[in-house]
Amino acid sequence: MSVNIERECEKCYTFDVDGTIRSVIEETLQYVGCEYECCVNVLLTDDAGIHEMNREYRGIDRPTDVLSFPMVDYDTPADFTVVDKYPEDYADPDTGELNLGDIVISLERMEAQAKEYGHSERRELAFLVAHSMLHLCGYDHIDDGERVVMEQKQEEILARLGITRDAE
Repeated sequence: MSVNIERECEKCYTFDVDGTIRSVIEETLQYVGCEYECCVNVLLTDDAGIHEMNREYRGIDRPTDVLSFPMVDYDTPADFTVVDKYPEDYADPDTGELNLGDIVISLERMEAQAKEYGHSERRELAFLVAHSMLHLCGYDHIDDGERVVMEQKQEEILARLGITRDAE
């Protein structure tokens, strides 16, 4: 598995940012039953950077906490059989890895939300990565039913890693 982490802003934290990102990505892929070697790109930016991307790609003129850019067109969430049907559309020709997509996280929003929700920055980062990874695996939260399912899956992934609000 390849996890490419790029930084547009350099910040220091009391926890292993890269290790947290990688462990949540790996756990999410195990959780959804992905049997492929995958590639995920992660961009860590600030509010200004994510604001610009949110405006450009979603037409929303404000910063957000996380953006997800999935590369797989799922018929059903986490149903990777589409990859078997069209491997040339989803596999990196050089590595053979399944290109799941890109994650963009605003570190400023992550810090503010951790404070707002009363938990650690590590827990908030892990939550945002799990949330985004579920999007890269075909899940969404357009309606309340989907939102409830996605929230439950996010909490289960974090619990499997021991990254819960009460574990801090």
